[in-house]
Amino acid sequence: MRNIVVLLAIAVPLCLTGCSKDPKERLQGKWEGQGVNNVEGPQKLDATAWAQGVRFEFDKSKMTVTVPAEKPRTGDFDIEDVDKDKLTIRVAREAGGTDSASFSFDDDKLLWAVGDGREVIMARAD
Repeated sequence: MRNIVVLLAIAVPLCLTGCSKDPKERLQGKWEGQGVNNVEGPQKLDATAWAQGVRFEFDKSKMTVTVPAEKPRTGDFDIEDVDKDKLTIRVAREAGGTDSASFSFDDDKLLWAVGDGREVIMARAD
């Protein structure tokens, strides 16, 4: 019986803090690129170096994107679609129009789908 009480004392607070967050809350904060998935051959080294220069910051309803060799861009974002740990967001461009981006959560990592099954692996920076 004591083991069950100890297990519940550990599991319940973890679930309340980690399980109850909606996708927008889970995105909040700063993320930085760590590497890439599904890139092979000679491109892997260059893709990994590029990915390590990627930064995302989600602050309430604002998203700032920083990619190598470009100026940071900021726009309002909304969650467009959620399917378990996968989500699509819509980001308003400063000059007008919108962009969509697809993400998924993998434990403590954020995976940004960049096309053709490739992903940028992001880790929390804060």
